[in-house]
Formats: sequence, structure tokens, C-alpha cells
Amino acid sequence: MNAVSGPGPGPLVLYARSRAVPATVATLLCAALITLWVASRPATYLDPYSRVPLLSLAPLLASTAIGVSLHTYTHDLDDTAVRPWWPRRLAHLLVLTALSAVLLALAVPGHAQEFGAAAMVRNTLGAIGITAASAVLLGARLSWMPTTLYFSAVFLSAASPRVSKATVLGWFMQPGPQRGAWAVGLALFVLGTALYAARGPRPEGPRA
Repeated sequence: MNAVSGPGPGPLVLYARSRAVPATVATLLCAALITLWVASRPATYLDPYSRVPLLSLAPLLASTAIGVSLHTYTHDLDDTAVRPWWPRRLAHLLVLTALSAVLLALAVPGHAQEFGAAAMVRNTLGAIGITAASAVLLGARLSWMPTTLYFSAVFLSAASPRVSKATVLGWFMQPGPQRGAWAVGLALFVLGTALYAARGPRPEGPRA
């Protein structure tokens, strides 16, 4: 007698598996735990300026994980689907962005108005915006590269007075309440999210 198989996984489960959402969420949790551990150390907790590297690296890790999850194996099918895919792409990116922003903000105790939760949220939004736009231009698998190169170049050039005081160029190294830095971070997130939702990731060939 053949065993009766139960119902298969639902569409949300299949979608999550195809986009590596469980692995992405696990990566975000690990990044938040590591951030909490580093930020809770006495030297980092008492001196908000020592958090600047942390406020750059944690959003970079989160945006990299989210960027990889934007890859799709069925780009042609998505483009020819009966229902438009842009709402699903938008929901996918917004949910993971909200999760990463909340987790990383909670992982930076104290000094919320300096180099703390506010700056972490701003940097996370901006980094994800750059990565989302890069997924459209370069593909999801390479979406981490422009964000990493940009963050690294600005961080390594922070010793220059011009870079350290440049709100537009070094926005992610500014204190949390800095309005100009928030304007840049939000603009990058809105533009990147809108571009990704409208176009989707660039089609990529199979891995070698």
C-alpha cells in the first residue's frame, strides 16, 4: 500500500527557498549578535567614536547577505508571469531591510543619538540601497562589490579632513542626527529600492 503524501510546501516557502531567505535571515542574526558583542565591550560602549568601524562593517555585511538573496534562477519566467513581479520584489527587499535595520539597531546599546542606533539604521538603509541598484546593473551575485569598494575607499580616506567633513561623500561616517547624511542614506535606499522593484536583478548565467 502506497503511503499518501501530504501537501507540498506552499508558494511562500518555495519562494523563500529559491531566494535563500532562511540563510539570509540566519546571516543577519549572526551579524547582529557579533555587533552586539563588539558594541558591548567596555571600550566600544563608553566611546561612541570607536563605533565608527562597526557602523560601517555591520551594514556592509547585512547588505551583502540581502544582495545575494536577490538572485533569481527564473528571470525569464518572472518577466512573462501573468501577475507583475515588482510588488513581490519590493516586499522581499523591504522585509529583509526592516529586519536587518531593527536587529542591528538593537545591537548597538547606548549613545542612540551619536554613533548608535540612529546611525546604524541610516547606514543599513544606504548600504542596501547601493546593493539593490548594483543587483540591477551587475547582477545579484556581484551586487556586494560596489558597496564594499565604496565603503572601503571612504573609510580608508577618513583621515583626510575633506573626506571626514564631506557629508555627501562620507555620509555613513557622520553622527546619527546629521540631517545631510540622513538625506543621502535615504535617497540611496529609495532610488535603489525603486530601481530593483521596477527592473529586477540583471540576468546571470549559470555558475561555472
